[in-house]
Amino acid sequence: MRKLDRLPLIEGPAVRAAPLSMTPTAPQRVRRERALGKVALLLVVTGYLAFVLLAPLGALLVATWNLGVAEVVAAISEPLALDALYTSAVLVACAVAVNAVIGTFGAIAFVRHRFFGRGIISAMCDLPLAVSPVMIGLSFILLVGRGGVLDPLLQAIGLKIVFTFWGILLGTLFVTLPFTVREVAYVLEEIGTDEEEAATTLGASPWQTFFRVTLPNVRVALGYGLLMAAARTLGEFGAVLVLGGSISGQTQTATTFIHDAIEERHLSGAYGMAVLLALCSVGLLLSLEWMKERQAAARHRSRSVTEDEVTT
Repeated sequence: MRKLDRLPLIEGPAVRAAPLSMTPTAPQRVRRERALGKVALLLVVTGYLAFVLLAPLGALLVATWNLGVAEVVAAISEPLALDALYTSAVLVACAVAVNAVIGTFGAIAFVRHRFFGRGIISAMCDLPLAVSPVMIGLSFILLVGRGGVLDPLLQAIGLKIVFTFWGILLGTLFVTLPFTVREVAYVLEEIGTDEEEAATTLGASPWQTFFRVTLPNVRVALGYGLLMAAARTLGEFGAVLVLGGSISGQTQTATTFIHDAIEERHLSGAYGMAVLLALCSVGLLLSLEWMKERQAAARHRSRSVTEDEVTT
């Protein structure tokens, strides 16, 4: 017995309690909780979006239908309504043209060049996103309006800005400035300078490099930014109201027409113009989604080409 007592004890492997996540019932409970959380999250998000986005549009469509389609169409076919639509269309065309040039070259300046005050100027491009359009209009009146800082110069050259088309164009250009600049700048940072440097090495001039290398690479982002600028122009109200005064046949846009029609209790014209702008916005939204898909496809192709070059 003493020899047996001296023998070492052979201990088996320690048995540990399985953690909670390894118990047979835990995965089912976790999956059930995740499923419930997913359903609750979807209900909250879709409910919020439905209340904020779909419910107002639905109420607008119902109210327009109750007034009568024929009456609404007749209201937006009146000369004042057509003039407001024409002013908005011209405003969109001018804003898109200016943003196409300023946005592209501004993005190239911020991304491809280094200069004193670059960070401050780049940050100022986002200022329209943080400042109220009404305050923008008031600021421009203090600058170029009667008694403003630049009023003597404008009177000397015979140019009037406030309460003219040039005034509402000025306010619109301010509020649409960031969209094209930021979209093009993002793509320029992503693609780098390899292709442009290669073109320069092969003897291409700066303009040849721009038109044959830079512009093709940013055309999708440029189109996306211009569509966003067009949508912002169509929906702008505060700046154009302050700077233009909503003068019928001169500075009245589609949005200010809706405002004036509601004040005058001309509901058929207000509802009809609102529905028309909503349809235009939906069309621009679909175009934006199409541009997003093209941009994603272009990035995927560029990454695939880069990976193939690295592997070879």
